Amino acid sequence: MTDTPSTLPETLQSEQPTDQELKGRRKKALGIVAILVVIGLVIYFIWSIFLNNSVSTDNAYVGAETASITSMVTGQVSDVLVSDTQQVKKGDVLVSIDARDADIALAQAKAELLKAKRQYKQTAANSSSLNSQIYVSDDAIHSAEAQANKAQADVNKAQEELYRRQQLAASGAISKEELSTAQSAVNTAKASLEVAQAGVAQAKSSQKAAQSNKAANDALIQNSNENSTPDVLVAQARLVQAELDLERTQIKAPFDGVVTRRNVQVGQRIAPGTSLMMVVPVAKLYVDANFKESQLAGVKPGQKVELTSDLYGDKVKYKGTVQGFSGGTGSAFALIPAQNATGNWIKVVQRLPVRIQLDPKELAEHPLRVGLSMEATIDLKSK
Repeated sequence: MTDTPSTLPETLQSEQPTDQELKGRRKKALGIVAILVVIGLVIYFIWSIFLNNSVSTDNAYVGAETASITSMVTGQVSDVLVSDTQQVKKGDVLVSIDARDADIALAQAKAELLKAKRQYKQTAANSSSLNSQIYVSDDAIHSAEAQANKAQADVNKAQEELYRRQQLAASGAISKEELSTAQSAVNTAKASLEVAQAGVAQAKSSQKAAQSNKAANDALIQNSNENSTPDVLVAQARLVQAELDLERTQIKAPFDGVVTRRNVQVGQRIAPGTSLMMVVPVAKLYVDANFKESQLAGVKPGQKVELTSDLYGDKVKYKGTVQGFSGGTGSAFALIPAQNATGNWIKVVQRLPVRIQLDPKELAEHPLRVGLSMEATIDLKSK
């Protein structure tokens, strides 16, 4: 009994590790930690070099540059040739508008064009007529001048006769009656001369009037012909507008696509700008993928994209190309943008829409529709 207490402490002392053993254990633990760190660095290096070549998101949706079909003329709808979900080709007639008013307007425009051309011909003919009047007025002036010269000669003759009568009257060779008759002849000759001179002036005035009229008439047709005169050009423009309005009574599809949101009925009276339906170009769809801002450092236009749709699942893969980036994040263009100037601001990771162009051939094989969900993976190593 007395030996037991002395042997127990020796056993406990033999089980406690020595300082050398503790140091060995520490070295071993540090070695394991170092090995784990090295393995982690190697794994990160391999991932960053060989595996970190893509970014992906499932926040992506199909979109398209849809066409809103509107009317360009006023009229009553006579026929609607398509319905929702119907496939149409470029140039197919979608809606017909009653064309009778447009036909009347076209007939009026044609009549106005013919009238304008006839007026040009009449104006050109007036120039020839006025030119003839000018030549005729030359003859009238010469004739009036000749009459004035004759009247002047008559005046001279009458004055000579009066002078002789006056000489004879002084000697009493003639009577006073003869002298008075000679004086009357002089007065009559002078009056005739004044009439002749007035005729000359009138003939010259008529010639000037004809010349002014010709100049004004020539100004209307100067440097122009039947097809280039202003009145004809205006009438031709109205005719083109009338033809265009008639053509617009047949509303046609601007491209291949699918009709949606049709809201026009037969008998409805529509005005310019009235929205009738929409046409979605299903062969020219794209995807707007909303990537996190932290994912976009290596994304560039032209890089290849692999996409899958929830419609077909992973069995159908689309090949796309990064086309570009939106001008701002979704929250920046929201109806009520976030006001981050408040005191309770919390940072939220933003998403920037990336436009991805799809292959038309793949769309033809596996059609999509606007608004469908997609998953996009961008290959950062692609050119």
